[in-house]
Amino acid sequence: ALPLAISFYKFQQIAYLVDSFRNETKEYDFLNYAVFVSFFPQLIAGPIVHHKEMMPQFESARTKIINYKNIAAGLFIFSIGLFKKIVVADTFSVWATNGFDKSETLSFIEAWVTSYSYTFQLYYDFSGYTDMAIGAALLFNIKLPINFNSPYKARNIQDFWRRWHITLSRFLRDYIYIPLGGNKKGKIRTYYNLLATFVIGGFWHGAGWTFIIWGAMQGIAIAIHRIWSEFNIKIPYFIAWFITINFANISWVFFRALTFDDAIKVLKGMFGLNTFLPNGMTISEFNLTPEVVKSFQFIQNQSEFDLKISLIIAIITLLTTFWIKNSIELLKDFKPTKLRLVIFIFSILISLIFMNSVKEMEFLYFDF
Repeated sequence: ALPLAISFYKFQQIAYLVDSFRNETKEYDFLNYAVFVSFFPQLIAGPIVHHKEMMPQFESARTKIINYKNIAAGLFIFSIGLFKKIVVADTFSVWATNGFDKSETLSFIEAWVTSYSYTFQLYYDFSGYTDMAIGAALLFNIKLPINFNSPYKARNIQDFWRRWHITLSRFLRDYIYIPLGGNKKGKIRTYYNLLATFVIGGFWHGAGWTFIIWGAMQGIAIAIHRIWSEFNIKIPYFIAWFITINFANISWVFFRALTFDDAIKVLKGMFGLNTFLPNGMTISEFNLTPEVVKSFQFIQNQSEFDLKISLIIAIITLLTTFWIKNSIELLKDFKPTKLRLVIFIFSILISLIFMNSVKEMEFLYFDF
């Protein structure tokens, strides 16, 4: 058994020690340092903060006064994060868990819904926790760095990693990629450094071959993108986005699967190596009646009411992911308004209702 979130704690310690060795740190007050490494809003879930962006805030006199605008903004962003985690992510987690862990085989449709369920679960769980951390920190006038910036709107894999878990990407760049030589030692060495950085990043997430494969896929994709960029060939916006999100979705299969066989099971269904519809059903027999829906392995053991709620949330999730401003954009130039108050109350109430009705809540950060 390992302490909860030891990986995030270690990353901050490593960054501080390395920067101290490089004589890049300026503030050494022990009390501020203790707050820096144990600041509760982001301790277990990130973002992975840097000492130079946090230590001055702990020392600042402005941090020690009550700021009602920051309190309002913090409560607002916290409620959005709570909603994303409890209502959205935990709803998709049921479908993802059934598909990955409980189903023996998956049809084409089941496999794609299973994989995308985890794709959305992962994003809304991680970004939801980050929003809650940012919101809680604002109550104390502490501003945490942005960690997610609509990654599923990215049009290439490099853009994706500029938007996904930004503070982790920053750590891997500053303390692994650049010390390995970055892009200063020729193209071949650059591609090697990219691959090594992402494989190490995969290994950080878990000591299993599925994480190593996931990391290698990211490194190879980044290298291919760099090579492709040299030809200066423009890809239409929609096609570029479609390729990027589906690559991310396929790679998350290895990230989520408990074993290599589980990953292959889902991928076989996604690439049509099993049946197209579940239980040998024909196209003419396929319609979304309650009986047919309940025959899908990835959503078994849910009541008809839960299924309707889940489908509604799935549709809303698709719309909000692609067309509505993310929480960080909503936080810019924040002003308390009646609309934001309504959103805050609605998010809190719905989250509490779901929290009381959920039989089993999954915390993805417990794995890290």
